[in-house]
Amino acid sequence: MAFPDDVLTSEERVVLHVHPHWKTLARPILLAIVVVAAAVVALIFVPSGIGQVIIGGAALVVLVWLLLRPVLVRQTTHYVFTDQRILLQVGIFNRDRHDIPLSRVNDHSMNQHFVERLLGTGTLVIESAGERGQQVLHDIPQVEKVQTLLYELVEADHDRGTLDEGEMRDIMREHREASTDGAETV
Repeated sequence: MAFPDDVLTSEERVVLHVHPHWKTLARPILLAIVVVAAAVVALIFVPSGIGQVIIGGAALVVLVWLLLRPVLVRQTTHYVFTDQRILLQVGIFNRDRHDIPLSRVNDHSMNQHFVERLLGTGTLVIESAGERGQQVLHDIPQVEKVQTLLYELVEADHDRGTLDEGEMRDIMREHREASTDGAETV
């Protein structure tokens, strides 16, 4: 499911948009295989008739629940990094969205367990100056690259809000000129 562009400002640009890593689907797929195997075994031993229909129907309902829901959750979970903020959106029917302006990001760290390193995923923790404080993003694909990108975005945002050396000299010169002009007229 695509992230709606209408939530972005006119000058905002999406730098990265990711969903949770595919590993979030590994457990449901394994459970679905177990359900199919159990249903096949049950269908072999249950005599023909209504019993087989009930077993087949129950297996189908369990499969839909085990597979469809996790796929929808994964596809409707958005981690969007723009040049101005981080947008976190989750929800299939209900939607929760949390925006973190880059100017409020105080710290960020990442964590990977051994298996996560093998799979190329991990957890990204973002500390912000907002009322929620800490946001933990689980199962981020290529978490090392995402953390580096976040660092670059935060630094670029900080640089946009500060003056470079030349701009500071111009302001100081204008201030000196204004104060000397004011001193002569007094």
